[in-house]
Amino acid sequence: MGVLVLNASYEPLHKVSLTHAIRMLVRQVAVVEEVVEGATFGTFPVPRVLRLVRYVTMKWRYGRTPSWSKRGVHLRENGRCAYCERPGDTVDHIVPVSRGGPSDWLNTVLACGPCNNRKRDRTPAEAGMRLLVTPRVPPWGEVLFR
Repeated sequence: MGVLVLNASYEPLHKVSLTHAIRMLVRQVAVVEEVVEGATFGTFPVPRVLRLVRYVTMKWRYGRTPSWSKRGVHLRENGRCAYCERPGDTVDHIVPVSRGGPSDWLNTVLACGPCNNRKRDRTPAEAGMRLLVTPRVPPWGEVLFR
């Protein structure tokens, strides 16, 4: 469970651990916006959402895309296989790594075990499989706050 941290302007920034959130409260750099009912951490209510007291400029987010990650691919595809829409559990490279395919947003999709085994080290066309999704670079909110 992570604690969502909002900027002073109520824009989502990132998620932090519960202990980090409590440290932010102790240092008085954030205030609690939403709590877990009936749960406490010492004298503090367990926060679900914090808001920073001062505005933080988010230059790091503008001008660049989110870094590729397996977790990000899973979130982008909503946990569904790109070939059959069953629950997916592996990241599949459209152009296989063995053929020089990169690990990036536009060359990877989520696949279930049977589809990944069927495709092996071939392209979808060579394996006679059709992609049901178009790989894309997701926006920050799609991979950062879930």
